[in-house]
Amino acid sequence: MGRTWLLILLLTTPVVAVAFDHGHGAWDALLQRHVVVVDGGHASQLDYAGVKAEGGELRGYLDELSKVSTAAFQAWSRPQRLAFLINAYNAFTVELVLTRYPDLDSIRDLGGLFRSPWKKRFFTLLGEERHLDEVEHDMIRAPGAYDEPRIHAAVVCASIGCPMLPPRAFVAEELEAQLEAAMARFLGHRRRNRFDAATGTLYVSRIFDWYGADFARGHQGFDSLAATFARYADALADTPGERQRIRAGDYRLRFLDYDWALNDVAGGR
Repeated sequence: MGRTWLLILLLTTPVVAVAFDHGHGAWDALLQRHVVVVDGGHASQLDYAGVKAEGGELRGYLDELSKVSTAAFQAWSRPQRLAFLINAYNAFTVELVLTRYPDLDSIRDLGGLFRSPWKKRFFTLLGEERHLDEVEHDMIRAPGAYDEPRIHAAVVCASIGCPMLPPRAFVAEELEAQLEAAMARFLGHRRRNRFDAATGTLYVSRIFDWYGADFARGHQGFDSLAATFARYADALADTPGERQRIRAGDYRLRFLDYDWALNDVAGGR
C-alpha cells in the first residue's frame, strides 16, 4: 500500500521547472576567473586553457542555454532576451574555439575555403540546431527585434580585433549601462580606433565598415557613423581640440585592417 501511495503522489505532484538564471551565474563565474583585462581596461584576453580545463563548467552553462524553449524565451522582457543572446553568442564562440584549441591561431582556422566557421551548426538554441551567424544576424540583428547597434561592441568573435570580452556576463538589469560601456571601451582602444591629429584622419575598426548601416538607421539615437563618432569623441581622442574636430566631422575616415589572431592569454598580444 505504501508503494502505491508513493506512486500516486509522484504521478499527481506537478513538476516544477527550474527557472532560468538571468544572472547567467555560471558564465559570469567563468569570465571572472579566466578573462584578463589589458590595455588599460580597453581590451581583454581569455585563458582558453583554463576554460578548457573546466570544460564541465562551460558545458553545463551551454546546456542550460539549450534547454530554454522558444515559448519561455518569448515570455521574457526585451533586455532579458537580448542579454541571453549576447551571452549565448559569446559562450558558444568560446566552445567553438575549444573544439581545436590549442591547435589554431585564429577562429578562421576552423573554417575552410568554402566554409565559414560562423556557418557551422554545432549547438542547439531555442529548439533548433544553429550556427553563430544565425544568432547574430538572424536573431539579434533581425529588423525590429532589438534594433541595437551597440551589440557590435558586445558580441565577440574570439579575435584580437574584436571588442573586448568583458569579465562579467551581460544581464538584463544592467544591459543599457553595459552596452554603453562596451562602446566607450572599444572606441577608446587606440589600436582599434584612434584620431591622428597630424593628418586629420580618424582611423576606426573595420567593424564600422562592415556594419555601418546599423549605425545609420536611427536606432537608439544612432543615425550616422559621423554622429556615432561625435557621440564618443571623448573616447576617440585625447585633447579637447581633437575631440571638437571629431564632433564637427573635421576628419578623413579610414578603416583599419582587422586582426584575426586569437585573443588568447597564451598569445601574449
